[in-house]
Amino acid sequence: MNPRTQRRVVAGPAGDLDCALDEPVGALHGVAVICHPHPQHGGTLDNKVVATLARAFTQCGWRAVRFNFRGIGGSAGAWDEGRGEIDDALAVVAALREPGQALALAGFSFGGYVASQAAAALQPERLVLVGPATASFTVTPVRSDTLVIHGEADDVVLLAATLDWARPLALPVVVVPGAGHFFHGQLPLLKSLVVRHLSAPAG
Repeated sequence: MNPRTQRRVVAGPAGDLDCALDEPVGALHGVAVICHPHPQHGGTLDNKVVATLARAFTQCGWRAVRFNFRGIGGSAGAWDEGRGEIDDALAVVAALREPGQALALAGFSFGGYVASQAAAALQPERLVLVGPATASFTVTPVRSDTLVIHGEADDVVLLAATLDWARPLALPVVVVPGAGHFFHGQLPLLKSLVVRHLSAPAG
């Protein structure tokens, strides 16, 4: 955990939600809410891919907000099969986004599913999905300017599943050669891909 990371607790639909906030060095562009992997398979806000996404967003002027879904870490409640977890994400946005502030959403694996669902309701300025759980959850169709990154050698969510999801949307998928689901040894490359995307004009 970054020593400058602030811990915050916000009210969620099933009780308090444990959040971690990282501030950008320069001017604040907006707030980015980042969703972690499957809570029943060890996913937390401290996941390395989630932390990498947070560093990419802060580098590009976004306040990065990570949070634990209900029942994880300091967050109250219990696993709700993906339904209540979407409500958790919406509650975090409502609590920590100032009126009129630019919003970005991001998610890794199960968190990619949650972020896609939240994006359908909130229409964020930016959406980043890494290894989204297209094989086991209904990842919502997303806008054409969404950044989707997937590991070529992902054995948790097969690349073919994400390509099958993206194909009807004519949505490009950035494939990292040789990368597995957790991008071991490839996190600097993952960060650079996200920074490059965020540094380009939206839309």
